[in-house]
Amino acid sequence: MRYVKWTLLTLITLFLIAFFHYVLPQHDIVRIVGTENRRIDFGENSIFWASPDVGTAAGSSRDVFFIQAVYPNGKSMEYRNEDTGWIWPPYFKFDSFALQTDAQDMQSTAASPRWAVVTHYGWRVPFFTIFPNAVAVRPAEGPEESIIPWVNIVILTFLAFCLFMLRRMWLQFRERTIDPALENVGDALERADARADQARLNARTWWRRLSAWLTDQRIILCWWPFSAAC
Repeated sequence: MRYVKWTLLTLITLFLIAFFHYVLPQHDIVRIVGTENRRIDFGENSIFWASPDVGTAAGSSRDVFFIQAVYPNGKSMEYRNEDTGWIWPPYFKFDSFALQTDAQDMQSTAASPRWAVVTHYGWRVPFFTIFPNAVAVRPAEGPEESIIPWVNIVILTFLAFCLFMLRRMWLQFRERTIDPALENVGDALERADARADQARLNARTWWRRLSAWLTDQRIILCWWPFSAAC
């Protein structure tokens, strides 16, 4: 049972880590090399795509903005640029067209690079055709710019505080309510066991007395002159 408990806790922990790594904002310093508008037919990976842009019709296929970029080490990266609207994750992004224009304005070449900070959420998984969604773009000071993820720090600190308070509340609730109830149940079970033991002892005592009495009666009958009990 202990192994089942730790396995379940490990799976829950891994799920939470993956969940927050997907939805929390990440920052990439890249050189934007191109943008495009591509027609996408959604399939089994549709859960990794956002809702249609605000004011457009929903369907099984639609045009999606993309931003092509290159990391300082030369590795390529591609972002989708979709509105999140009012749904999850709560970035409340409604300006994908404006962001696409900003990305186009920041395009540069390897000979004359202009570095940009792309804020996004999600993963890039080529095998499943999954792209991170860009939510903001701004000029970077350079490829070595250091970015402190203050939003992630605040959110994770708040969640850690909430978990700490929930644990404290649970411990207090267990100490004040559950533990006394369990102690009362344990005391009741102990009293019931004691009564059962006393009842068994009384039954044995009564049986011994009855056996002794029957034995005495048999002896008396054996001494009776006309008795055939013996």
